[in-house]
Amino acid sequence: MSSKLSAASMQVTSPDDVRNVVLIGNAGSGKTSLFEQLLKARLAGYRGEKEDAERAAQLYLASIVSGEVLVNLLDAPGHPDFVGELRAGIRAADAAIFVISAADGIDGAAQALWEECTAANLPRIIALTKLDAGHADFDGSVAEAQDKFGEGVLPTHVPTISPDGIIGNIGLLSLEEHDYSGGEVVNRKLTADDSHVETWRGPLIEAIIQEAEDDSLMDRYLGGEELDTEYLLDDLRKAVATANLYPVVPVASNTGVGVEELLRLIEHGFPTPSLHPNPPVTSPDGKELPTPPTDPSAPLVAQVIRTTTDPFAGRLSMVRIFSGTLKAEDLVHISGHRPKADDAHPDHDNDERVGLIQAAVGTELKPRPSAIAGEIVMVPKLSTAETGDTLSAKDRPALVAPWNLPEPLLPLAIRAATRNDEDKLAGALQRLAVEDTTVRLDRGGSDQLVLWTTGQAHADLLTARLTDRYGVKVEQEELKIPLRETFIAKATALGRHVKQSGGHGQYAVCNIEVEPLPRGAGFEFVDKVVGGAVPRQFIPSVEKGIRNQLEKGVFAGYPMVDVRVTLFDGKAHSVDSSDMAFQLAGSLAIKEAATPKTVALLEPLDLVTVTVGEEYLGAVMTDLSGRRGQLLGSDSDNHKAIIRALVPQTELARYAIDLRGIAHGSGTFTREFHGYELLPASLMDKYAKTN
Repeated sequence: MSSKLSAASMQVTSPDDVRNVVLIGNAGSGKTSLFEQLLKARLAGYRGEKEDAERAAQLYLASIVSGEVLVNLLDAPGHPDFVGELRAGIRAADAAIFVISAADGIDGAAQALWEECTAANLPRIIALTKLDAGHADFDGSVAEAQDKFGEGVLPTHVPTISPDGIIGNIGLLSLEEHDYSGGEVVNRKLTADDSHVETWRGPLIEAIIQEAEDDSLMDRYLGGEELDTEYLLDDLRKAVATANLYPVVPVASNTGVGVEELLRLIEHGFPTPSLHPNPPVTSPDGKELPTPPTDPSAPLVAQVIRTTTDPFAGRLSMVRIFSGTLKAEDLVHISGHRPKADDAHPDHDNDERVGLIQAAVGTELKPRPSAIAGEIVMVPKLSTAETGDTLSAKDRPALVAPWNLPEPLLPLAIRAATRNDEDKLAGALQRLAVEDTTVRLDRGGSDQLVLWTTGQAHADLLTARLTDRYGVKVEQEELKIPLRETFIAKATALGRHVKQSGGHGQYAVCNIEVEPLPRGAGFEFVDKVVGGAVPRQFIPSVEKGIRNQLEKGVFAGYPMVDVRVTLFDGKAHSVDSSDMAFQLAGSLAIKEAATPKTVALLEPLDLVTVTVGEEYLGAVMTDLSGRRGQLLGSDSDNHKAIIRALVPQTELARYAIDLRGIAHGSGTFTREFHGYELLPASLMDKYAKTN
């Protein structure tokens, strides 16, 4: 172990001593098992963490010392519902181990994960697992990865397989055999020619030299010179750092075969924080600032990668430091600005004192006096910082561009199970929103509380957190779609409110005509009373009564829109007429005009844009048509089909789940409100009765 590293606190003195690595892969690929094997290889006595729904749904951090570097390992969720946590992990990391199951191949969900890495230009090593499955094939798996991910996918190691499965591997650069069959790895020089090695060694060396743009090394190689492994490893790091070369290492997640080779590649093949570009930065008011250098002596710029909340311990923030040094008891500026601010995540700027800094030592957190650029640490009890917020120097406030958050598109209508739960629900939901930036809370146009989630697994996790963590039980109810009523035919009606009950009576009569207006026109009130049939002071009362009734609905209990009401006649009494009497008369008149022949329901339509692999185009278009969607057209972009359609909101409640099934986990969509259209007559009865 280097003298640069303190084993007790893992204190580093330079960003070059750090490697930040995120493990990415489908659920079921063996990713978390591999994560555990990497920890066991460097943590004496480590027994592993319990796998549960919480662990599988969140970004998890553990740190180890390997060789002369501190490795911060991040385990990112593989389920598509938790892509927000995955993107947080990509922001925190400088490179990724991308885990592929040789038994299961590369499906649409794995391709979507790869595209997430590509969008961030993240250097990657591919760990190929489950090679001991009956039908698994190393060369076939590499060929599939090259087909899906490009020619930059090249093995740096090939497996050695016995009848019992994979027992080790051969390093293509070192020409060393690594044998794990005895329980501990034994390294020995390859003594015999191996055609499998020769198949892959030449293309690997040529790719390394080409990507590293080392002309002198290429001349020596083409001249037949045997190249020094150290030179090749140095150029391998340069090639991997460009995110154009992706080394493949065969591993066994259950036994740890290949773990030592992975760790050596992390040490020597992955870029340091100094070599991986930092994200763009502005001032809190939006002025561009220079990209912060990965320099411990520069002004502080850091970002909250994820937040956990505990009813007793409070908030715990995972923080990636991009520039400067974070010290315990520092006063820092906290900026939180989102592209789409909402009630749960308002913009904020304030100063706060950092109390304690904790570093992951293995899987435990231990206090540290400071942390430098390139590190990932935990900061407890920041009272205002949320996931995505920026921590910066008080005298040099900054705002790191947030990563792209997934839009929560699966609505969950909930209510508190009891009065006691109702009292606690608002506070619990606020804490959930602080911890999970993909949560959106909405009361919309109804009296329902709607929790917008990214999918069923996310919805289940949130309701479990409410119960288990905050002691709040909620019940799910059917989602109310904000329908509207409108007139579809002209109608005339009389509203008569006459009561004689001792003292002053109540007297008001009004005659109205109602006619439909174009979509989006709203409400118009026209006064055509002549001869004082309705006194001037009571005409606003009639309008108010009509407006109040339209808000409540006149037919099925939904607000009424896009109508013109003309008051053309009426009667009044010199003593018994009043403001309230004419309000009631107006209300009665509009209700009288509403019949099944004159009134219809309007349903909201969303503009839906679906992006899927081209092979799913037909299935998606058929499904959208079955949802009463109006197809507007489709485009193609980089083997992706983009379909646009207008779809009723009543047909979209579970589309986030259904699309995953249609497109095998690879489809995404966006939706935005477009307008209202008439609900088909065949559905009128259903929704009129529902309300």
